[in-house]
Amino acid sequence: MRSFRRHIARLLVSLVSLWLPPVSAIGAETVGASPIIGEIIHGFSLPDVSGKLISLADFCDKQAVVVVFVGTECPVNNAYLQRLAELASEYESKGVQFLAINANTQDTAERVAEHAQEHHVTFPVLKDQSNQIADQFTAERTPEAFVLDVEQRVRYRGRIDDQYGVGYRRPMPARRDLALALDELLAGQPISQPTTPVSSCRISRRVEPEPAATITYAKHVAPLLQRHCQDCHRLSQIGPMELLTYHDAKAWSATIREAVDERRMPPWHADPRHVQFANARGLSEDERNTLLTWIDQGCAEGDQADLPPPRELAEGWRIGKPDVVLSMPMEYTVPATTPKDGIPYQNFDVPTNFAEDVWIQAAEARPGSRPTVHHIVVFIQRPVEPGAERKDRFEDSVLAIYTPGDMPTVFPPGIAKKVPKGSTLIFQMHYTPNGVEQTDRSSVGLVFANQPPAHEARTQMVLEKDFEIPPGASNHEVSASLTLEQGVRLVSLFPHMHLRGKSFELRAVLPDGLERTLLSVPRYDFNWQTNYRLAAPLELPAGSRILCTAHFDNSRGNLNNPDSAVPVRWGEQTWEEMMVCIFDYVPLSDPGGQ
Repeated sequence: MRSFRRHIARLLVSLVSLWLPPVSAIGAETVGASPIIGEIIHGFSLPDVSGKLISLADFCDKQAVVVVFVGTECPVNNAYLQRLAELASEYESKGVQFLAINANTQDTAERVAEHAQEHHVTFPVLKDQSNQIADQFTAERTPEAFVLDVEQRVRYRGRIDDQYGVGYRRPMPARRDLALALDELLAGQPISQPTTPVSSCRISRRVEPEPAATITYAKHVAPLLQRHCQDCHRLSQIGPMELLTYHDAKAWSATIREAVDERRMPPWHADPRHVQFANARGLSEDERNTLLTWIDQGCAEGDQADLPPPRELAEGWRIGKPDVVLSMPMEYTVPATTPKDGIPYQNFDVPTNFAEDVWIQAAEARPGSRPTVHHIVVFIQRPVEPGAERKDRFEDSVLAIYTPGDMPTVFPPGIAKKVPKGSTLIFQMHYTPNGVEQTDRSSVGLVFANQPPAHEARTQMVLEKDFEIPPGASNHEVSASLTLEQGVRLVSLFPHMHLRGKSFELRAVLPDGLERTLLSVPRYDFNWQTNYRLAAPLELPAGSRILCTAHFDNSRGNLNNPDSAVPVRWGEQTWEEMMVCIFDYVPLSDPGGQ
């Protein structure tokens, strides 16, 4: 058991070094419309964040002008703001002027000014209130960059580089597209790649409802967003934008359409044909068609009387209002940039001060600084028996985990996790700087079981550590198995791989030879790590074998791949790999947890 606890501690604290909020909701990619290359952009004037009118003609003496369309909520956009500031500083002495234009309909002038200050944008940020300049450029996404030469002719349009995009974040860019275009232009050379794809959020444009629209927000769309979107798309949750009102949904309609049409939202990666899950996310075909039709008809608002009452959402929590909230004893300052050797895991002891044993029905770890907290693992450290000696301060149970895209821990009725009286919670924190110094004081919210449960939740795992993924391999298979010494009722399944993870399948072979698929994740996504909770506990008798099969993509085609030229083995860092499935269960022989 002690060996298992060490394994699970090492596993859970290895979710490291990659943090960009899951971006499946924000858009896909657009290849710059090539006809604008070579066209002249006619002069325009727009107010900057101070209200001062800035004209393109003000920079006619520059060797080049870079116009970048930006927003305030898109995580890909925000990840590039520091890079843009660095480029603006680097090329200023070479006669290059950077301009940012915000054309999103929902971004007010006041919010644009706040955002520019928050992210230390060092060049002018202009507000295109009516999308006229975005339309002139045929700009599609944020951030999308355009390079104008001395004649104000478009010579390049596309991404800043290839480091960040929908569903991926590389350690370093493989190609500095914007910088290369500027270097070639300033050297008097043809632009070798004048257009590149932009993978991010769509610019929010004005839309007008069709007079004969049959689908309205109030009657048809608001209930869908309440059921499927608002848990995440609200203040202090993981969704990059709020979807609580008609104006929210209308402003983001183009991005919503794209994400729903491509079945990236709501995010769910398990094949639904095998087992039903209590936390399954997804739209029915009727719901999907309703939402897409509403957008195609111009986003009609409808009659306010048709609106459902607002959902009662506990502020900041997805488990409802917690019975108790325990927080780190102090704030931790996350620096603006990552030190050379990285930031070591920070461990904070939080006494529970429980006078008696308590049973936890639901637990949710919540970051205080969401942009810089990559993961949280909350361990239960039980009090040591008199005369006993603790060999590993992380050897006890895991209570809650926060990882990109995951949902809170919620046990079904009759099953709960025990926190003995006198226990201490250990918050193990991993931080990733995002360019702005921030402070964090993370918390865990606990919901108590209404009564002592019939069963105590326990944890086990299947893993394989002895593997090597060859360089360039696009579909390398690794398998592992575990034979159950006692019968169990499975409660949840949590597959885990790193950046090269491609697919994961979990099967059970019963003693009579009957085989059953428990979980199939055909497209594993490191940015959406899900603890799949079974709709009803599934019994497996003693002697059953649990078989896990994982596939890894170590090729250049994997946009998340840190380095396709090296072999990859088991390790705790994200540039290494893991192959493991953690599962919560109740022993069939469990006499009860009372």
